[in-house]
Amino acid sequence: MKDNEILLKNVSLLSKMTEQEVSMMPAIDAPLPSVEQVRQIVSLVKNIIFPDYFNKRQSDENIRSYYIGVHMQELSRLLRKEIAHGLQFCEDCEAIKTKQQIYEEAERLTMEFIDALPEIKRLLYTDVQAMFDNDPAAPNYGEVIFCYPVVNTMTHYRIAHKLHELKVPVIPRIITEQAHSKTGIDIHPGAQIGEYFAIDHGTGVVIGETCIIGNHVTLYQGVTLGAKSFKYDENGNILNVPRHPIIEDYVTVYSNASILGRITIGHHSVIGGNIWVTNNVPPYSRIQQSKAVETAFDGGLGI
Repeated sequence: MKDNEILLKNVSLLSKMTEQEVSMMPAIDAPLPSVEQVRQIVSLVKNIIFPDYFNKRQSDENIRSYYIGVHMQELSRLLRKEIAHGLQFCEDCEAIKTKQQIYEEAERLTMEFIDALPEIKRLLYTDVQAMFDNDPAAPNYGEVIFCYPVVNTMTHYRIAHKLHELKVPVIPRIITEQAHSKTGIDIHPGAQIGEYFAIDHGTGVVIGETCIIGNHVTLYQGVTLGAKSFKYDENGNILNVPRHPIIEDYVTVYSNASILGRITIGHHSVIGGNIWVTNNVPPYSRIQQSKAVETAFDGGLGI
């Protein structure tokens, strides 16, 4: 068979919708979300929240207002469109069945998100402050905002979490996974994270969907706030119930610690590195590894 025939044959085969493919597509025939457009939404939010860092610095408030207004207008346009595309995947939206209803709901959700931007900005600046305060290697705030992966990750997370609160399907997870792929920090948009949150270094951090994290919490690289086990319904399907830890205020968790299950780490506690925690920890605790046991072996015997 000639090369051209092979190409044509496989184009024909791959162009046909399989039953499995059809079953995974939303019922409404409309465009799907654009990963690139979602990336642009996050970039616009960064331009609005950190305008002097990701745009030309403007000392004149009127000029600054103009540029933020331009970004806000573009943000609302793109967000309205992508939310509408994402709403096709909403399984609980009984009242949203037509394209017109989808775009009307997308308009409402977009304006609710825009109205939350001042609070998102406030929270993100507390995260910058926490990272600066926790890291003696940070010489100034600019280096934290420009360079630290936690700022990029938390910008994505804070945007995604608000959209998740508004029950926007798909889009929040696209946003957090974009940060995950870039920084190695995996935060589910459903997690609840308080103010002044810091992640030092960050690579390998995992924060599950039902985590609740208080204020002034610091994590180091490799920390997992995960589930220990899953609950199933009578049909064997996994239930989406609270299954991740609750971390109270002023807790520090050091590198590669795994905190698993719906347990509570009491406020002002310190969790040492490289350990598993699967039980509640009272406030003001210090949890660390047991001391190493030294055992002498003769000629390798006993190893």
